[in-house]
Amino acid sequence: MDTPDWNDLRYFLAVTTAGSLSAAARSLGVEHTTVSRRIETLENVLGLRLFDRFARGWLLTEAGEGLLPQARRVEEEIQRLLRQAQGVGAGGGTVRISAPPAIAAQWIAPRLPALRMQLAGIQIELGAEPALVDLSRREADIAIRFRRPQTPDLAVRVVATVQYHLCAAPEYIASRSADEWEFIGYDESLAETPQQEWLNAFAAGRPFVFSSNDLGSIAAAVRFGAGIAALPDYLAAGLIIPDIICPVQRELWMVIHDEVRKSQRVRRTADLLAELFSTAAR
Repeated sequence: MDTPDWNDLRYFLAVTTAGSLSAAARSLGVEHTTVSRRIETLENVLGLRLFDRFARGWLLTEAGEGLLPQARRVEEEIQRLLRQAQGVGAGGGTVRISAPPAIAAQWIAPRLPALRMQLAGIQIELGAEPALVDLSRREADIAIRFRRPQTPDLAVRVVATVQYHLCAAPEYIASRSADEWEFIGYDESLAETPQQEWLNAFAAGRPFVFSSNDLGSIAAAVRFGAGIAALPDYLAAGLIIPDIICPVQRELWMVIHDEVRKSQRVRRTADLLAELFSTAAR
């Protein structure tokens, strides 16, 4: 039997994880025909049919179910090898930083010139992502998060504390009384964030006229006079309503996989990024 190509195993796992051929293709950034072809190649090498193809989707066969645990172990070992290789690699190369979209756009991107001046030979790739990336799968080297992860193989540190404020355009506040205020908040996917829970309580039954899962959109709506929202300090300039204190503060965490942290370029980038966050927060 020929040895399977690891990349073909990757496509097999992508379909089982994503649940469909099209979803797997999107996650891998390829056409669905590529996924189909790579799985067919794997089946030919193994001499097994791994999926039953139905109009409603692909389902694992009994043989596919049997190979799935081993394929996942192979993936884990290869990712571990790659992380260790990165950890002992040279000082140059690419460092990928993942952060929430508003943090990436408003806090990190404006400071990239200062960061780059001190990182000769290192290229920065900045991912603005609302979802948490999987550091064990090398989806990023450094992640900035509002929640501290509990996974034991991750190194974490607080890089900033974000203060929230009740915000509105000055013209909005001047044109109506407090009982006429209307509010802007997160949609249901982020309804349990501390700032949204506080804003719900503060609104006390007054209406919400706009909601979004994107903080940048919320801040833009506030700035153009659509209503009132709880915004972080890095988006609140010129919009803070005086004499109303929002008590919400959130710690911002930097997260790195223990093995990747051994990389000289990742460690150097992380230290400088943490320093920039600390300076900006003063």
